[in-house]
Order: sequence, then structure tokens, then C-alpha cells
Amino acid sequence: MCEESKLAEWAKTTLSRRQLGALTGAAAVAACASSDGDSIAQNAVLGLKERGVSFSAADGTLDGFFVQPESGRHSAVILWPDIAGIREAKRNIARKLASAGYAVLVVNPYYRDVAGEQFADFATFIDAGGFNKVGPWRKKLDASAIMRDATAIVGWLDSQQGVDSTRGIGTQGYCMGGPFTIWSAAAVPARIKAAASFHGGGLVRPDNPMSPHKVLDKVEARLLIAVAQDDDAEAPNDKTIFAQAADAADVAAVVTVYPGDHGWMVADSPAYEATAAARGEADLKALYAAALT
Repeated sequence: MCEESKLAEWAKTTLSRRQLGALTGAAAVAACASSDGDSIAQNAVLGLKERGVSFSAADGTLDGFFVQPESGRHSAVILWPDIAGIREAKRNIARKLASAGYAVLVVNPYYRDVAGEQFADFATFIDAGGFNKVGPWRKKLDASAIMRDATAIVGWLDSQQGVDSTRGIGTQGYCMGGPFTIWSAAAVPARIKAAASFHGGGLVRPDNPMSPHKVLDKVEARLLIAVAQDDDAEAPNDKTIFAQAADAADVAAVVTVYPGDHGWMVADSPAYEATAAARGEADLKALYAAALT
């Protein structure tokens, strides 16, 4: 899981702030920066349109970043970020997926307390004492809260021009966002048909009745559970418990350990691993191609 001591050590020994900035900067050159409010920014190179959005949810005004192809109607995807929230690394993941033909909403999971980007990258997150800062915000993100959010998000997505509401919705999450995908699928099973967790933390919580592995009987989505190798080393039984729970609930789930440490999928993470990330992206697209029809 994404532990404070581990992330701080990664930041010191693996990537410097300058290297992280170069990663985010290079990615930003390849794609338009997000726009403010509800104005639309056109991306001539990628053929995308993107905008900052906000809409009503049960617990307040939920905000995020929405990117989609310039034309046509497409399956929607809900992207739950990791602990550092919305930032360019996550927007670029969304842009890449939108270029493959999806309408992608990057959710601000902390909207109950703050709006928009709070940290430019993981280096900023560490320098700003990110764990302490987001701690009170994260405490509000239990299963019930995420399920309420997912219901509002699906309703909003289905009302958007360019979203094909006859097709299933996908959801993907990273780190703390991993379990959010399962709770989302359980909240709106008629609409969410694919869920992917990348180095997700807390998928198996034995003493919690709302543990993601305990709500699979409410899920109608196909699942990709991509486990980090170091997380697996710390909790080797979790993957088996989750897979057995999926089998018992008759949920199609691929549960597999990837050759990358926690954070391997995210370009501004000190654990980013390009080869494993490419595999994760390919597996995600295969999941969506099969499930979002």
C-alpha cells in the first residue's frame, strides 16, 4: 500500500524533484492543459476536447476533469486518482484513454473539502506534507460515500453529449482509488460493467462488512485486479481471498501480480515502471473492449 515512509524513501532515492518535473512537463507538452470552469479546450493534435467540470452530488459539489473525442458518442470511464488527487499525471492518463475512444472523467475525490488540483506531482505532495494534509479528507471516503458519489457521477455522465448511454461504463482506480472502483460497480451495477484496480490498497478488509471483496455479490462488472509485487509480498493471501470471493459471487475477475512496485502505473510516481505500465494499459483496454458494449 501507499505508506508515508515508503513514498518518502522512494522520493529520496529513486526520482528527484527535477526528474519528476521533467516527466510531468514532457507529458504536458504532448497534450493541452485543462481549462477552467466549464469552458472547452480543443486539442488539435489528439483530436480531443476537455474541460473542468462540476455538478451536484449528495455530499456537495463534485468537481473533476472531463476529456473526450471531439466527435461521436463513446463509452464513459470514471477515473479515481491515487492519494495525490487530480494533477497532470492523471489528466494525461485520461487523455491517452480518450484518444482510444472513451469519454473520461477524472474525479476529485476530496471535493467535500477542496476543489481542483492540490499537488502538482508526488514530489510536491511529499514536500507539502501531503499525508497529513489529506488525512482528514480521506477519512470521509468510506464505502457509503464513494457509492453515493458513483451514483451522482453515472447520472452526470449519462447526460453528457458525446457519451453513449447505451454502452456500459468503465471505472479505474489507483492506490486508494482501487477499492473505489469496486464500490462504484456495486453502487450502480446496471451501468458500470468494467472495473480495474491498479496497485489498489484495502481491497481485502477482513473486519469491515463493506470490504470490496465482500460486496462482489452486488457487482455485475468484469474486473481487473492488478496487484503490485511489493504489496503482494506484504499481504500474499489477499489476492487469493479476493479471487475466491469473486468466484463465489460469479464475477469475472482477473487477479494478477504485476512486475512493478506500488505506483508503477503512474508517470510521476517514484515507482513508475514503463514496461509494466504499458502492460497495464493494454490489459485495461482489453477489459474495456470486452465489457463496454
